[in-house]
Amino acid sequence: MNDTSQLALGATALGLAGTWVWRQRPALRTLHRGSALALALFLVAHVLGHLAGLAGVAAHQGVLEVLRSVYRQPVVEGLLLAGVLFQAVSGLTLLWRGWRQCRGAVAWAQAVSGGYLSLFLLIHVTAVLVARLYGVDTNLQFAAAGMHRPPWQWFFGPYYFLAVLALCTHVGCALYWNLPPRLRAPVLAAALVVGVLLAATLVVMLAGVPPLHGAGGWLTGATLPPE
Repeated sequence: MNDTSQLALGATALGLAGTWVWRQRPALRTLHRGSALALALFLVAHVLGHLAGLAGVAAHQGVLEVLRSVYRQPVVEGLLLAGVLFQAVSGLTLLWRGWRQCRGAVAWAQAVSGGYLSLFLLIHVTAVLVARLYGVDTNLQFAAAGMHRPPWQWFFGPYYFLAVLALCTHVGCALYWNLPPRLRAPVLAAALVVGVLLAATLVVMLAGVPPLHGAGGWLTGATLPPE
């Protein structure tokens, strides 16, 4: 099954889920949380896979090939794609419905981080699928390409940093509302610290990865003209 077929599978699953949600609107927040839990394992593996790049490009590629043997199975990838799209669209829908009811710093942090994360997922997944359609290997060098094309490093540095920070912030806020009061502040603070450290580590690592050659100018999130 090629990328187009996988995209169709994901879009079909998303459409069916979206139709059901539209008819059962109160269930949207529950489904949003459920899809987040289902994607958690993949996101953890994805972030840890990137951090394997700290041991070098070859080490990352080895980890990436192991992960791909699982998540690039047609059915698995189709379901992941559907889950990512549903998570992003449902998150933006919840933000649109509820931003007027946001009260307090934690509620706003959850809303803003969720909005940014939704937009990032839509941009990032689209860029990866388009690059793969053109035969570009979406490995660590692909992700790092934007860090080596001045002045685009000033976009991609914050772009990646804020994505990781938004993920940790959003998880921390979700935990905040579901923990005993005495644990809420320490857990949220820990999530923010972990987010800053992970984000900074990832950006610095990508800045040190040799740029991707022969990619035809494709970068994660953008297509740049040749130098």
